[in-house]
Amino acid sequence: MDPVQAGGGDVSPKVLDALRRRLGAGSDGVPAAGEPDGPFRPPLVPLKLRTIDAAFALPEVTSVADLGGVWAVEAGYSFHALEQHAPERAVLVDDDITPGVRERAAAFGQFELLEQNFGLERTPADVGPIGVVLLFDVLLHQVDPDWDEILRRYAPHAQAFAIANPMWSRGPDTLRLLDLGEERYRQAVPPQDNLEGLFGRLDEVNPRRARPWRDVHDVWQWGITDTDLRATMAELGFSVAFAEQHGPWRGLADFEDCAYVFHRSA
Repeated sequence: MDPVQAGGGDVSPKVLDALRRRLGAGSDGVPAAGEPDGPFRPPLVPLKLRTIDAAFALPEVTSVADLGGVWAVEAGYSFHALEQHAPERAVLVDDDITPGVRERAAAFGQFELLEQNFGLERTPADVGPIGVVLLFDVLLHQVDPDWDEILRRYAPHAQAFAIANPMWSRGPDTLRLLDLGEERYRQAVPPQDNLEGLFGRLDEVNPRRARPWRDVHDVWQWGITDTDLRATMAELGFSVAFAEQHGPWRGLADFEDCAYVFHRSA
């Protein structure tokens, strides 16, 4: 089977050709581990790497902004874009940028680090005009502003969005996961240390985030449906250039592993 289409989904002919050429050149999409004494380089997900490659197959994409891209991957997807696509400009926005990311970023003169919350009202303007916005496993965490408001704020600045996200597959409508109640919530989301006692402190202020626990991005917040994401992007003037679906996300029955590239419609 064609490796580009193995997961099923929608891929525009232009993006499909570019991905086939890339795979044919011998790229497996997984970066080297790095030198033993160099910055830590966690393994990256091939689906997300294909999504980045699909975005850069679009002629209008010559720059990239990675929103919330540090946690667990040390900005690995930013570095993939930098090393494989040599964008004119790259921006990483995260409120927890690690020393290892700073060390590795120093090798790229076009790479800007913004240590702030990408959901702040001012942040899209701080990022400025950009080719593609990367949102990998972060939309389902966004509350006040909610996931769809994040997209609306960045849409005027972006030519494309690359989105990888666990998508809700247990009903037709997007829902706030905390509204499921504690038992059903725990069934739906992956286990995390910060779930212990969460429902007893939802209205307490999280001292690190300075907002109630019910509104912090450290826990799963949304079950976003494929239909609602596509409708939101269409409303904002973006159409699908690439999409793949790969069944249950890490074995969770309620979420499907999905990735998309949306580009500004002509």
